[in-house]
This record gives sequence, structure tokens and C-alpha cells, in this order.
Amino acid sequence: MGDFSHYDVRRVMAVLPHRYPMLLVDRVEELVLDERISAVKAVTMNEGFFQGHFPGRPIMPGVMIIEALAQAAGVLAMESFGLAGSGKLVYFMAIDNPKFRNPVEPGCLLHLNVQFTHKKPRVCKFAGQAMVGDQLAAECEFMAMIADPPPSV
Repeated sequence: MGDFSHYDVRRVMAVLPHRYPMLLVDRVEELVLDERISAVKAVTMNEGFFQGHFPGRPIMPGVMIIEALAQAAGVLAMESFGLAGSGKLVYFMAIDNPKFRNPVEPGCLLHLNVQFTHKKPRVCKFAGQAMVGDQLAAECEFMAMIADPPPSV
């Protein structure tokens, strides 16, 4: 069991291949191997999607909230299976029952809470909730596959 008390963005980038502007996890607040993760995305006006979604009323697109939840799940899976630094990738396979409850605006801290609902070495299922304060912003269930990256072209 590792020490997850200082899990900042540098450590997130050591586990996930995502980089700006697609990296949507800024830090991990809690990680319980084989169970759950609580991570944070600091939503700022500098996000590229706010230029067009929507001018005069910036709201984080729901698909980006789901992607943030999936990235948090990727950290959970990679750490739980001891794959950090292995080059393996976590691929989205399915999204079930997405629900969007409250808008996410610039200046929010988006709390990403994800737990395993089914865990196998290659395919995992998760349940996730994105919160702003005590308000539910979005929730969904999703499935991901752990695999080797595609060969370089």
C-alpha cells in the first residue's frame, strides 16, 4: 500500500497520459486501493471550452465532467493494479445512466468521487459523482478497459 497523502498534479501526470488541455484531475485528496478515490479539478475561466460554451454564461460541458470522473477512475485503477509507470492505458468502454444536476462554472472546485463497482484485471466498472460543494453536479456509471497503448505509427 502506497502513501497517497501528497498526490498532486505531478503525480497524477506520472500515472495518466493526459496533458493540458485534456488533463482534468489536479490532485487526489483520498485514494483507497481497490475501493475508491476522491480527486479535485479546479475549474478556471482559462479552460478552452468556455470560449464557446457559452459566451456570456460559461458552463463546463457535461461530457468534460464525465471525462474528469473517468480520469479519476483511471488513477484509481492504475494504482490499485500497481500499473503506475507501466505504460498501460485505461480506455473508456461505456457510460451508463449519466445525469447532470447542476451547472459547473469557472471558479468552482469540482470534487470527483469514484468507486469500483466491479473489478477485474482487464475490465472495471465504476460509479462516479461530481460535486460542487454539497451540490451534485453530475453522476454516472461507466466501464473501462486496461490495455497496452496502440503501436506507434
